[in-house]
Amino acid sequence: MTDDAPPELTPLDPAFITTSRIATAFGLLPFVVGAGVLEFAQLLPSGTFLVPMLLVYAFGAYTLPARKYRHWGYDMGTDRLRVVRGYMFYSDTIVPFGRIQHIDVDQGPIDRRYGLAKLTVHTAGNHNSTVALPGLAHADALAMREAIRAAIRQDIL
Repeated sequence: MTDDAPPELTPLDPAFITTSRIATAFGLLPFVVGAGVLEFAQLLPSGTFLVPMLLVYAFGAYTLPARKYRHWGYDMGTDRLRVVRGYMFYSDTIVPFGRIQHIDVDQGPIDRRYGLAKLTVHTAGNHNSTVALPGLAHADALAMREAIRAAIRQDIL
């Protein structure tokens, strides 16, 4: 397996790297603060808590989002949505439009700032009944939702 997504897949919006970095930095911040408190308590030699945590923080907030971006992709056909993600734990999900129950387009504050959205399709059934595709440009997510709705409506008629 190569470092890049297969060529037939559409990559996510590059702003996904930035939004993932910001979200990861905020998510790891309590651990850095906790390591700082433990350093201040001087339970062990100086640097025992804070230095490793800062290294994890830097790796998690800078390196991992770029890797995550490279290993996500999607392909929207005329009758299905294919979402591929992962490197070590690879997932290739195909959702036929006929199985879709409803579609959500979500934006958090960080995504809204960078013009991104997450498309979530909910399907019939229990196992893997929700497929999420983050990192789409908001206009693309809305266009995909409308294209899926039109395809579903045409199948019903």
